[in-house]
Amino acid sequence: MSDATMSNAASHTDPDCIFCKIIAGEIPSTRVYEDDSVVAFKDINPQAKVHVLIVPRNHYKNVAELASKAPETLAHIAGVAQNIANDAFNGDYRLVFNTGLAAGQTVFHVHAHVLTGEKLVEGSL
Repeated sequence: MSDATMSNAASHTDPDCIFCKIIAGEIPSTRVYEDDSVVAFKDINPQAKVHVLIVPRNHYKNVAELASKAPETLAHIAGVAQNIANDAFNGDYRLVFNTGLAAGQTVFHVHAHVLTGEKLVEGSL
């Protein structure tokens, strides 16, 4: 991949996407982690004591697209989730990617839900 192509990929955003706006700082959030690849912030409607969303800075519509176009970012999300769980609880956590409207995806910018902070109830989220 050329430097120009990588530069374009690195700045891939959707101006109408709420998560792209959160990443850009246009919409406030309570960030718990960020680096060059991802931003993690508290969910505004938590389903567990600790409910954090990990969102890649680049806009991908779902986890399948992320896995095919940026598998290193998907792996990085798994590591960030583990670190969040280690800091928030005992290292145990649930990691969820909703893919598609029927599966509950409401924002079509891939994001991982990290749920931890207490013993989770089977069947929740």
